[in-house]
Amino acid sequence: MEINENNNRDKLERAKKRVVEMKGFYIHLTVYILVNTFISTMKIVRNMGNGESFFDAFLDFGTFVVWIFWGIGLFFHGIKVFSHNPFFGKNWEQKQIQKFMDKEKKEAEKYK
Repeated sequence: MEINENNNRDKLERAKKRVVEMKGFYIHLTVYILVNTFISTMKIVRNMGNGESFFDAFLDFGTFVVWIFWGIGLFFHGIKVFSHNPFFGKNWEQKQIQKFMDKEKKEAEKYK
């Protein structure tokens, strides 16, 4: 019975950790949208004040540069949070541990 309680407690802790990570991602996404909207609006208004048309001011690369580079970071944050990491999959760590344990076991058997 105690093993089952520990297992349930571990599952609960992992679930809580996952929820905190997801909340962090959604806060990051919200800040990304709000801050970049403000920056882009200010850039467009400033460019229009310098005589550019709305269309020219909107299509200026400077209007989108922060969106692009911050978006790359947000993308990788999302990959990490939602476990779609192509570099380190769900079982990657466990496989690496098993690989090193097998290697040590073979080394130990050599010297017996």
